[in-house]
Order: sequence, then C-alpha cells, then structure tokens
Amino acid sequence: MVGPIRPLFVLFGSSIVQLSYYLHGWGATLTGLYSRKADIALRGYGGWNSRMALQVLDKVFPKDAEIKPSLVILYFGGNDSADPNFPSSPHVPLDEYVANMKEIVLHIKSLSEKTRLIMLSAPPVNEEQIIQFYGDNRGRTNERCRIYSEAGIKLGQELGVKVIDFWSALQERPDWLTTVFWDGMHLTKEGSEIVVKKISKVLREAEWKPSLHWTKMADEFSDTIIPLDADEMNLIEYQKLFGAY
Repeated sequence: MVGPIRPLFVLFGSSIVQLSYYLHGWGATLTGLYSRKADIALRGYGGWNSRMALQVLDKVFPKDAEIKPSLVILYFGGNDSADPNFPSSPHVPLDEYVANMKEIVLHIKSLSEKTRLIMLSAPPVNEEQIIQFYGDNRGRTNERCRIYSEAGIKLGQELGVKVIDFWSALQERPDWLTTVFWDGMHLTKEGSEIVVKKISKVLREAEWKPSLHWTKMADEFSDTIIPLDADEMNLIEYQKLFGAY
C-alpha cells in the first residue's frame, strides 16, 4: 500500500481486459490518461465467461473492502456467446448470461453510492481471420456475438447502467475487418483506440459528481508541490497527446 489514496478504477473481464495493456491497448492508454489522478486495477481473466466471473465476484469486489472502486468497467460476453458444440466451449446460455450479468452489476452497484459502472457489450468477431489464425473458428460467429451484445445492452438499460455497444462500435470503421483485430477476436492498437474513445465519451457526458473524466480530475499534489504554471503545462502536453479522448 502506498499513498496518497487515489480514486480506484477497476477493469474486470475476460481476455479483452487481460490483454488491454498489450499493443498500445485500451487499459494502457487509460492508465496514461489517469496518471496522477486515479489508480487502475486490472482484473482480466482470459477464457472466462460470466459464470466463472460470478464465482469470484466476492473476492474481486469484497463488500467489506476499505477502499471501494470509483469506477468499474465490466466486460463479459464474447466467450459466453461461443457455440456450445465447439470442443471445450466456454458457452453460457443466453438466459443464464443475462442473469449472471445482472447479479454482477447489482453486486458492483451495491459496493458504494459513489461506485460508477460502465458495461461493454459483446464485441464482433472476424470469422475468417479467426480461422486463418487458429485453424478453426473457435466456435465464434458474428451473429452469435450480436445476439449476446443486444441482450447485454438491454440489461444495462433496464438497470440504469451506462453501456457501450461494443459490437457496433468496432464496426463503425469501414475497414474494421482488417484493422481492429490481430487474430479475429482480440484488439489491435486501432481497436483499442475505439474503445478508449467510447469510454471517454461516456465519462465526459455522464452527469456524475464528481466527474470521472480525466480532464476534470485534479493531478495529485498539483496544489502543494508542483507550481501551478508547470501543472498547466502538463495538462497542455497531455491534451496534445490525448486530445482525441
């Protein structure tokens, strides 16, 4: 434990989260944006589905923890949507997936009145690229992903949670099939840039008090050690680097 205590952001999900520090990933970019502002904890578990996440929920988010998250970014769904007939499939039936995600969301929301939550729905896949990379389709189809994505979005809306339509977001680029994945499922730098922009848009537009957008959060020690003009220069340089977010 080191001080001072900063706001805590938790990224919780499967391989999209676990690999989010690779290849200029979205987790790494968020960590850069929030340096001196918030601590970002990575809780990513490759290959996991919502059923597995539910089994460790109390360990990842204990209700008696001294420090509660200010923000949780939650992602499960891609593995859940896999074809149940594929060998060793991580498939979870749609109704169970929705029930699992509801339990996860309600648990996170119960941690604190100040704990905010953003859900990422199931993303698309490039089926042809998956086959080229792995030799088979890993039980993934874009249509199955769409169904789980829509179910996740509907659930988030019903529970009053901010939801990013991950499935549609990655496909907004006309060249998405050749740019956003390195294996048909996991994100390139270009794919991660889309995720960061969507997350930042939610944070910028949310009427949360205090705001959790990086430009609205004070730098640590900005009013005690570092001269104000130097701190303003830091912000200018960051805005040049990350202005798109």
